[in-house]
Parts: sequence; structure tokens; C-alpha cells
Amino acid sequence: MSETMRAAVLTAPGTMTTTDVAVPVPGPGEVRVRLEGCGVCASNVEPWEGQPWSSFPGEPGGMGHEGWGVVEALGDGVAGVAIGDRVTTLSGKSFAEHDLVGADRLVTLPPALAGPFPGEPLGCAMNIFRRSDIQAGQWVAIVGIGFLGAVLTRLATEAGARVIAISRRQESLDLATRYGAVDVVPMHDHGAIIAQVMALTGGTGCARVIEAVGKQWPLDLAGELVAEGGKLIVAGYHQDGPRQVSMQMWNWKGIDVVNAHERDPAVQMRGLREGVAAVASGRVDLAPLLTHRYPLERLGEALAATRDKPEGFVKAVIEYGA
Repeated sequence: MSETMRAAVLTAPGTMTTTDVAVPVPGPGEVRVRLEGCGVCASNVEPWEGQPWSSFPGEPGGMGHEGWGVVEALGDGVAGVAIGDRVTTLSGKSFAEHDLVGADRLVTLPPALAGPFPGEPLGCAMNIFRRSDIQAGQWVAIVGIGFLGAVLTRLATEAGARVIAISRRQESLDLATRYGAVDVVPMHDHGAIIAQVMALTGGTGCARVIEAVGKQWPLDLAGELVAEGGKLIVAGYHQDGPRQVSMQMWNWKGIDVVNAHERDPAVQMRGLREGVAAVASGRVDLAPLLTHRYPLERLGEALAATRDKPEGFVKAVIEYGA
């Protein structure tokens, strides 16, 4: 095989450059994966645009954390995975043709799952769902219907909850309906949204509200929609500055606030395994969510689409040639 590979490098705010770098060599406990593709996460957008603490250039392949591909080399001491296994990974430099992954940070894909498979966001959805403690019969509002919101809509519906999907775009609301939402509300006017959700729930609000946007305004809205004694689940990744909350309202309603981001590697891996199983069993239909595909050289376009949401957009994936 070639001793070099193509990798994307963030060279300046809003500028991705594709360059040739050395193919990495797996160390003890690592495997090298020949990547077939990598999903583009909404959390990539702010680092791509540049943040006050950013420095350039970034690492080759950096920001790519939703990779999948085929194991092609094993480091010393690796067991339980073989060369030729097709896997989905938890790694951080997958905007490149190859990536190194800890042998304990991947899941083997069943043969039936032959298409693109960004497993990391599926694992996030499974972990958020568990932390949400959703029960049959509950009203559940999901604020923001992208990849994550759609999967959570499906999981909550399957659990017997009545899901109200709230999102800006009609096509996102249509997607939520397809995944089981019983009602949809356009995310436009703050007061009108609250009034509509209260009318649907008989004036009580929702026992569970999942905020899946990562911005101040949707977080404010989510807090308003939680019923007394309910749970507000923060699933959006808030990385563009501090947030303010209505603590008096949160106090008055006696709500639980759950930060559903997981950093424990064992919990992350449990979610990844559950995500693979959910797609393999047919519980979650992944295909309609992977709407836009780009080669590595057009990663900047994929990031712009992730930010701007062109018509029909849910999630972009980067695909690498054989």
C-alpha cells in the first residue's frame, strides 16, 4: 500500500485543505482502519469557522469523529478484532483515508449493514435516550429535528411516549412525523410554540423535553415547555459561549436538568453497540438521515451545508474512494 494518505487540515477559519501525510502505524492496543467514510457533525461547524482559542493549522484528519471502514493493520496485543473486519469507530482524526483506533474503541458491523455507518452520533442518541428516562404515556418535546432529534423521536415513540417535534423547517417536521411524532410545531414564535404545546398537553407541559440544537433560544424554549417535576435534557452541544438560564423558573417548577453528554469511555461504547444493534434490528432506519455525500476534497462544502441546511439536508457524510 502507499506510504501516504490524503487528509483534511483546517488551515484557517473556514478553510479546509487536503494534503498528503504519512499513513499512521498502529501502536500496542491499536488498529489501523482504512476508512470508507466519516460523518460530519454539527459540532464541527464552530471549530471550522474559528473560535477565539483556535490555532492553525489543525491536525491532519482532525474533527472527524464519526468514521467507519475496514481494519487493515493490528498493533501488538490486539485481540477480538481481525484484519478485514468492517467496523464503526470512536476516534478523532477520521477526516482522512486512514485512522488509528484503540481496539476497545470500535464495534464490528454485521454483514447486513453494508452502507455508510457513522456510529458515533447513533451512540450519542442511545445514551441521551437512556439518560432521558422516557416512560410510556409521557408527553415528550424534542426541540430541534436533525439527525439526533429524528433518532430520538423514533426511540421515544417506540418507548410509548407521545412526541411533539419542534423545528424550523417543514421538511424536518415531516421527517419527525415519519419517525413517529404525534404532533409537530414550527419553531418560529416563542409564545406561540409554548401556547401550542400547552394546548396539546392539557396545560401541563411535557414530562420530558430534549433540547437538541445547542443554542440559547432553543434552550430557553425547552425550559418553558417542561412540566412541573419533569426533566430537561440538554443534548445540544453548547460551544459558542456562556449560557443564561431562568433559574427562578427552573426552581419553581422543581425540574431535573440532565446534561446528556457522556465522557466515560465505557458508556460511550455501550451506546455505540446499542446503536449498531438498533439499526441492524430495524428499530432505527439510518438511510433517510444520510442525505448529502461529499468527497474529502469538498469537506468545506459539507461543513457549510451542515451550517446552512440546504433543502432536504439532514446529515452529510464524507466518502473516500477505494
